[in-house]
Amino acid sequence: MLDDSTVLIPEVFASHASYFPEQEAVVCGAERLSWREFDAGIARIACALEREGIGRGQQVAVLMGNVALTLQAIFGVVRAGACVVPLSGLLTGEQLAVLLDDSDAVMVLAAPEFRAKLTPELRARCKKVRSNGWVAVPGAPPAQTSRHGAADSVIKDVRGDGITGSFDPPEPGWRSFADLVAGITPTQRPSAVLRADDPFNIIYSSGTTGLPKGIVQTHRARTHWAFSNAIELGMRSTSRALTTTALYSNGTWLMMLPVLFAGGTCVVLPAFSPAAFLAAAEAERITHSFMVPAQYLALLNERREDEPGAIESFDLSALQSLLCAGSPLRRDTKREVLRRFGNKLTELYGYSEGFATMLKPHQHEAHFESVGTPVLGFELRILDDAGQVLPRGEVGEIAGYGAGMMAGYHRRPEATEALIWRDERGRSFIRSGDVGRQDAEGYLHIVDRKKDMIISGGFNVFPTDLEAVVGAHPQVLDVTVIGIPHAKWGETPLALVIAKPGAPADSAALCEAIREWANVRLAAPQRLAAVELRAEFPRNALGKVLKRVLREPYWVGAGSAI
Repeated sequence: MLDDSTVLIPEVFASHASYFPEQEAVVCGAERLSWREFDAGIARIACALEREGIGRGQQVAVLMGNVALTLQAIFGVVRAGACVVPLSGLLTGEQLAVLLDDSDAVMVLAAPEFRAKLTPELRARCKKVRSNGWVAVPGAPPAQTSRHGAADSVIKDVRGDGITGSFDPPEPGWRSFADLVAGITPTQRPSAVLRADDPFNIIYSSGTTGLPKGIVQTHRARTHWAFSNAIELGMRSTSRALTTTALYSNGTWLMMLPVLFAGGTCVVLPAFSPAAFLAAAEAERITHSFMVPAQYLALLNERREDEPGAIESFDLSALQSLLCAGSPLRRDTKREVLRRFGNKLTELYGYSEGFATMLKPHQHEAHFESVGTPVLGFELRILDDAGQVLPRGEVGEIAGYGAGMMAGYHRRPEATEALIWRDERGRSFIRSGDVGRQDAEGYLHIVDRKKDMIISGGFNVFPTDLEAVVGAHPQVLDVTVIGIPHAKWGETPLALVIAKPGAPADSAALCEAIREWANVRLAAPQRLAAVELRAEFPRNALGKVLKRVLREPYWVGAGSAI
């Protein structure tokens, strides 16, 4: 029998390095890595892990920021045959320790900002991490230091593997990254044989209470993620994709994986700001980028069209595709994006467990209110509460099936099974927890999150409907609507608003004016009980508002679930 010759991501990267060695693979600030350097750095880390006896069946956590070395670490772990666990920089030390233990990580690669959170006491609780498995990786290289710089505090790229960075002696209890990779020669390559069903990564869901669930994705699922999104977004070896969100985030990989798979260039924005995005898009001749709704709002409100530094003052002629995902894009925001950037917007709806739809630029005119049709390789069903498939036009829970599905939740078989709905062929569709419908042509329309639905006086009230109305008020920059307790109706809608700069200073009068303006436009069960101003909303890594956090203070002691 012939070998299983399934094309997997690490082998694709090695092929790019072999045939296009001097083409740029990764750009991050002052760091520029060719495919030769990028792949050599991946191989160096993979060989070091193999020497440590780390490979199939083991997890390695990566706790690093937006630097080029983060990508080499992620793919170095994977190329060694191990499973990578990228963790969020927004977590506390306590939360990091909990997830390190939950993931069964045997090694931790941590940058200085993460190491500061992981005290000796917290590390002592992570019993599965090897005693020599706490590895201090370099911090971000100085902004003005090239890889040929002379500073002693920088690991100079004399090996040609692109590994650079500010390097100081590690804290007590931490092993230096230099020690981990010492003695690995530039020509060494790892020996691990990868399989399509091997775990590629564990991504933790953005739970706001309790323990987030670890989503296990295989090489097969990640390869599908790479090629399906590359095809859908039109990426090729000449593409230059800009990532604007954290590299540990699953949504960031919508840009990173497809463009690298296609042999293009991944440009990493060290930190997002409207000015930084526009400057990078112009200077790097960016063809593709991804942002969440909050970032689009920030861009649109940064400058008026007639002011210096506005979107229109930058040369974005290379830009072919802008992707939006993470949470629904308000319709008024979407219209403004299309007007100011041109018809380049693709909207993606999906969930990390494994399903996605896309609405592409040429589909906006006819299907403006929808989030499109399933991405290549996925199928869609709409289910009622009894698990029966609903016909087009009816509202129910969204469930998806396809090659990009997770293998399951790490060490949580019951939680995995609870998420599954099986069709007449026995195939395992993953329930989303989202409510939607398909129109007559099969395009998906999102109604709301099932858990965010407000039941007021027996009527189902969907916050997204209210947010669309309130968001159109001329003084509203952003809005989210939650349900709060009500003595008569059980629940009632409350609008939390971020006002635009220059809004009236009298906050009480502004809130009442917004409430009255909105309620004239809303049906009786939808009408707002109140409007409150906020300076910002709690969000996860992809900008999705954490409504559970916002609801919690109102429901404490109310005798109802949050």
